[in-house]
Amino acid sequence: MRVRIASVLIVLAGCGSAADPGGAPGEPLAGVTDGELGRFLLGRAVFERIATPEEGLGPLFNADRCSACHDQPAPGGTGSLLVVKATAFDGTACSLLEDEGGDNVQQRATPALAAHGVTVEPIPPSATTTARVTAPPLFGLGLVEAIPDATLLERADPEDRDGDGVSGRAPLLADGRVARFGRKGETATLVGFIDTALRFELGLTTPDNRREERPGSAPLPPGVDPMPEPEIDEDGVALLGDFTRFLAPPAPAAERDARGERVFQDAGCAACHTPELRTGPSESKALDRVAVRAYSDFLLHDLGPELASVCGLRAAPSEWRTAPLWGLRHRGSYLHDGRATDLAAAIEAHGGEAESSRQRWRALSEADRNALLAFLRSL
Repeated sequence: MRVRIASVLIVLAGCGSAADPGGAPGEPLAGVTDGELGRFLLGRAVFERIATPEEGLGPLFNADRCSACHDQPAPGGTGSLLVVKATAFDGTACSLLEDEGGDNVQQRATPALAAHGVTVEPIPPSATTTARVTAPPLFGLGLVEAIPDATLLERADPEDRDGDGVSGRAPLLADGRVARFGRKGETATLVGFIDTALRFELGLTTPDNRREERPGSAPLPPGVDPMPEPEIDEDGVALLGDFTRFLAPPAPAAERDARGERVFQDAGCAACHTPELRTGPSESKALDRVAVRAYSDFLLHDLGPELASVCGLRAAPSEWRTAPLWGLRHRGSYLHDGRATDLAAAIEAHGGEAESSRQRWRALSEADRNALLAFLRSL
């Protein structure tokens, strides 16, 4: 999928300028320069562009364009497509089963691969757990990337030294960076996050990862991969990075329930769903020392057996990175697998470090419960 800038310029006709802070879903951050806005628009065109097998799609894949998974309520949002994950956990360490095809089990194949009898990737035989997970929304992730590691590390309390029952820890890469992206804390940068999605969801090799995904442990049959590696070039990856980097977080509702916000704090929800962090210095004015009202500390927390699922290299089955709550009013399902179709059910599923908050929720009066839910629906 070579990026040809001229081929996507036509998509830009009629696009507006940068939105005010917290604009409509899919709008760029306020304060972007003309150059940043141009990169954002070009990146959006690549994001929505359909890849073909002749351009490198697959031969194993889940979707043929980024927006197939991230289109609700606008490009960059979440989606209804469920991705199959499979991992092995021995009680101490997690395996992503790379020798057996990896933890992302692709559900589609190109016609060339299907002609060899492979229409779906098999579940790795060593897997101890499988799950179907939804695509996370991408709104505001440039702001998240711009939060200094030190800010996140200051909030970590892996030994629960303050005794509040909340012991969030930072998922760290080998070089010490905080892996703030991914439900299990998997990558530290947007480009790394995008690279992973391109390879596993679209089956596109990248400049940093030129090896095709295989159907389990078997090699690919000859002739099923017509495009030379890498199938998307550095310009394409960079444009996708800038589209995601400059996506604004959705604005909250004009009116928010002040009583519900107090209940949110009193119930202890803000211990993990931190209302506000700040970015550090940035060469981009749009990202420079601004508030990040994501309602997340971007740390790993143990949420108990009810939410235990697949593991991650830095996370046990019951550990999850705190999901941001901004844009919550635009979602129709909740939790990593979309199992909860209303916010009350999502709250009820929280155990482990959130057990005390769940008990406070259960003890609330009906009026306070309704106020809390109204507040959440305003984000």
